[in-house]
Amino acid sequence: MDLRLVKLAPKYRRQLTEMMEEWYASGEKIIPYSIRKADYRDFDRYLNNLDVLEPSPDLVPDSTFFCLDRERDIFVGAVNIRHYLNDRLLFSGGHIGDGVRPSERRKGIATKMIALALEECRKLGIDRVLMVCDKDNIGSAKSIRNNGGVLENEIEADGVVQQRYWIDLSGRKL
Repeated sequence: MDLRLVKLAPKYRRQLTEMMEEWYASGEKIIPYSIRKADYRDFDRYLNNLDVLEPSPDLVPDSTFFCLDRERDIFVGAVNIRHYLNDRLLFSGGHIGDGVRPSERRKGIATKMIALALEECRKLGIDRVLMVCDKDNIGSAKSIRNNGGVLENEIEADGVVQQRYWIDLSGRKL
């Protein structure tokens, strides 16, 4: 499996459509939020609304990447990287939101995708990365721990217990 993080471009329209159609058909919540906040069928609008470029009281700048399996030429998931944390993201949300499309789970993709996202964090100058997942999402917690995540604590947000993990990139080779 040859995975790469790519920025969405018109040449990936088919891959986006196939992944999003599968995800919506599953009835599951699509994560990260950035890939469901606009209608993917209006491609130009979708493309222009993926990343937050300017901070606002509620939002910080972020970058969304899609995980391309180059061997099969399909999107297997996506990550959203927040360039820094505001109070809300520090409490619950973290630097990286990630999701793997339903048919591609339990194949080690999330672990590799997070590793690739950590490389992007390093490029942004982030040397301590916060990742948060629901306590009952054992697969996500494992993928975070596989990338050096250390559990700091558990919190409750909107009635859901979440685990907050920190990944130190300062002295780590990726």
